[in-house]
Amino acid sequence: MDIFKRVLGKILYGVAKVVSVVLDAFIKLIETIVIFVRNIARGFAALIGMGGCLILMLLAGPFGIVILMNPVVLLTILFFVVFPILGTKFVSYLKYLRYTITEFLFDRANYLIDGIGYQFKTFSEYKNAYKKMEEERKRREEQRRFAEQQREWEEMFRQWYEYQDSQRGSNYGGQGSYGYNYVNPSVEFKNKYEKSCDLLGVGYDADKYEIKLAYRKKAKEYHPDLNKSPNATSMFQQINEAYEFLSDENIERYTSIR
Repeated sequence: MDIFKRVLGKILYGVAKVVSVVLDAFIKLIETIVIFVRNIARGFAALIGMGGCLILMLLAGPFGIVILMNPVVLLTILFFVVFPILGTKFVSYLKYLRYTITEFLFDRANYLIDGIGYQFKTFSEYKNAYKKMEEERKRREEQRRFAEQQREWEEMFRQWYEYQDSQRGSNYGGQGSYGYNYVNPSVEFKNKYEKSCDLLGVGYDADKYEIKLAYRKKAKEYHPDLNKSPNATSMFQQINEAYEFLSDENIERYTSIR
């Protein structure tokens, strides 16, 4: 009986490996096609941008109407507009399938071969695990992006302060930095800070506790799992970005420059 279970487990493990390889190859193929189509669409958009007026005049005239009414042309335009969007969503769905199916099969195979207990008992638990994994990946990506933005702000303010110091030094006979005028980043920073506060619905003098409370309320309101409106995902992302920007460091910076 044990031998039969092990053989069955190895067969199941082999099936899982084949499914994983096939889905990986299919995902890479679709991703390559999506990137290729998107690049063509961007190149065409850039071409229209360079000769925009002339192309628009041609399309607005009788010749353009004849071209646009051609079913092949319409389908081609629709393909280049819609495929990159749907293709990206399809790739995400394929990655979800690859994880849930292969993890389910590998778990069952390991149980049959070595008697190792299942990681999850039901298939839906694998779905939830993938969802949590994706949320964690997005959270890490947002943290990385926020850290990069903070470094950019720090560098802009550093350059501005050094430029100001050099200008003051040059007024008294010191060596100033000539040939380049740095832009004061304070105005842009204040605008971004106040827009973030507006998005969360807090005052510009709100402390970190008020901001955190407002963020939790807004995040719950627009969480895609709870809010089914078309703009919920976009709003949820903007709310997260606003909350990340309203960090302790940026609260202090805003207070010092306003």
